Amino acid sequence: MSETGTNTNDNVESEAVSRNFIEQIIDKDLAEGTYDTVVTRFPPEPNGYLHIGHAKSILLNYGLAQQYHGKFNMRFDDTNPTKEKEEFVESIKADIEWLGADWEDRLFFASDYFDQMYEVAVKLIKKGKAYVSDLSADEIREYRGTLTEAGKEDPYNTRSIEENLKLFEEMKAGKYADGEKVLRARIDMASPNMNMRDPVIYRVAHMSHHRTGGKWCIYPMYDFAHPIEDAIEGVTHSICTLEFEDHRPLYDWVVREAEFPHPPKQIEFAKLYLTNVVTGKRYIKKLVEDGIVDGWDDPRLVSIAALKRRGFTPESIKKFVELCGVSKANSSTDYAMLEYCIREDLKLKKPRMMAALDPIKLVIDNYPEDKTEYLEIPNNLENEALGTRQVPFCRELYIDRDDFMENPPKKYFRLFPGNEVRLMSAYFVKCVSFEKDENGKVTTVHCTYDPETKQGSGFNARKVKGTIHWVPAPYALKAEVRLYENIIDEEKGVYNEDGSLNLNPNSLTVLKDCRMEPALKDAKPYDSFQFVRQGFFNVDSRDSKQDALVFNRIVSLKSSFVLPK
Repeated sequence: MSETGTNTNDNVESEAVSRNFIEQIIDKDLAEGTYDTVVTRFPPEPNGYLHIGHAKSILLNYGLAQQYHGKFNMRFDDTNPTKEKEEFVESIKADIEWLGADWEDRLFFASDYFDQMYEVAVKLIKKGKAYVSDLSADEIREYRGTLTEAGKEDPYNTRSIEENLKLFEEMKAGKYADGEKVLRARIDMASPNMNMRDPVIYRVAHMSHHRTGGKWCIYPMYDFAHPIEDAIEGVTHSICTLEFEDHRPLYDWVVREAEFPHPPKQIEFAKLYLTNVVTGKRYIKKLVEDGIVDGWDDPRLVSIAALKRRGFTPESIKKFVELCGVSKANSSTDYAMLEYCIREDLKLKKPRMMAALDPIKLVIDNYPEDKTEYLEIPNNLENEALGTRQVPFCRELYIDRDDFMENPPKKYFRLFPGNEVRLMSAYFVKCVSFEKDENGKVTTVHCTYDPETKQGSGFNARKVKGTIHWVPAPYALKAEVRLYENIIDEEKGVYNEDGSLNLNPNSLTVLKDCRMEPALKDAKPYDSFQFVRQGFFNVDSRDSKQDALVFNRIVSLKSSFVLPK
């Protein structure tokens, strides 16, 4: 029994149950001496920007390395020069650093191992485990068979070891055109697993590589290269998503036949699927090329760069990944949960500022025209540590158009003719009249104020039901505000019948003539704030200028998500 009187074995069992299945596998491997340390990796292909699903893999792999005091490798799987760019390499590095995954000096590239991969291929040929084929890609697919029918033997698999070595060397030397010859692994054309039916492991591709230039004209296939990369780097647990589960026998076959002394172990987990978002690279590429979004970091997307630009924080994404958990079963997560995480992260950290997004003038007729007083306003009522600020108050203010109605419905407690409200942290004002333009649109509201009702004065002679925010007109900053909604029409789903995207035509609203309180004049890119009653906003990192601020709405204040108990 433990000192608390609780059975220690029960505690151990309870703790084991709470650990996810990957942790349980690692615990067992360490206990049995299969590995004496833990080495994980994140291996993106540099052919696009990372998205929220990649964040789960990054944080999982990095978190496990930290948890077990092991090592984390950052490796670019750059084996396909047809799609890869240095731009993507740099963007991926920036995203991972921003998320807080530190690879220290363990940055690798698959292309660093091209010589070793070639040597492994030669070894397989010498062992009779690989051969050069002249079949075309279409013929290889035809010979592979179906899920219910075994494949047919490649007519070129009878070539001698010597001939295969010669042909493979000639492939490397550039003698053959793209697609003219391939190197296939010799495994089992009758295997129930299609991936084991003599997969192609090298192809001819006369393309310049972003790191090796024109040195190579043959390139290894992913399923062949990936296990070799893991083995060379000493990765112990190669953690990937479920679509690679059927590829695991081939992964194990490669490291076994290559005779690596400490082969890594592949473990699959469920991808992070988010409802009503676009993550497919080809779809995002088309959105960018068609000018529907302004780049891979458009705040309507869920690339990591887009989430950062919109104002999400690494802490909010980590919290989201934790709430999603790690499992073996695919499922979808509501986008509202991601919004919940950013609200929870920002609500106590950020100052609450006043902004009129659709401003109309409010004139306090009985306030002295030449008077300006400075009111001390708390930066965050829920967090006193954020302190206070001084905001100028004067005769002419801006308020939001929604805070005045000529003919209000019942239970409308803001300004209307004859009604009295409190101006936040200031005075009671009573609406006495209003002005309209030639189109009947309200332009100015006239009020009177009661000087005895200043916030903090102790006045309690009467109460008001409504409080509205305001911005001092002579000191106000003019700014642009961008209101983002889901780029997908949520009622129709992500895809049309023809495979195209169901786009929401109202995914972006740009407000050009907003008014902000003067404390925001020094706001810098990525600075974020809560605008009273509006939501959380941050300064756009691309388009905002010191004399022309642009704010992105990160998330509204209202949430439809309820955290499960």
